[in-house]
Amino acid sequence: MFAVLKTGGKQYRVQAGDVLRVEKLNAEAGDKVQFNEVLMIGSTIGAPLVAGAGVQAEVIDNIKADKVITYVKRRRKHSSQRTRGHRQQLTLVRVTELLEKGADKSDVKAAVGARTKVEAAAAKPAKAKKAKAEAAAADAN
Repeated sequence: MFAVLKTGGKQYRVQAGDVLRVEKLNAEAGDKVQFNEVLMIGSTIGAPLVAGAGVQAEVIDNIKADKVITYVKRRRKHSSQRTRGHRQQLTLVRVTELLEKGADKSDVKAAVGARTKVEAAAAKPAKAKKAKAEAAAADAN
């Protein structure tokens, strides 16, 4: 039996025992996580998700992908160059179990993507601004 799950903006076809490289999850090596966004499991197709289905996996390690180097060179009257490198952070997981039903009642924590420090810092001021705006609206009434 196989399942199709969605995580990190991508879809993966998995079976028990498969090892996946997914976008970084908020979990340490050895943790058990559960993917709840299951699009298809066995012969059951979701609309868009299969209710009560889940895929349980064990985190092997947090790794980085190979470096991708981008090089931009402008010509003509501008003699500028730019070289940038990037290594995407990934999580290695081993699929342990496919659950067609009862995944919502299991005690395994959900697989949630890890936010970077920059994203977390950018989100905090937005919440503060929203709370300030709500307080001002309440005072106006």
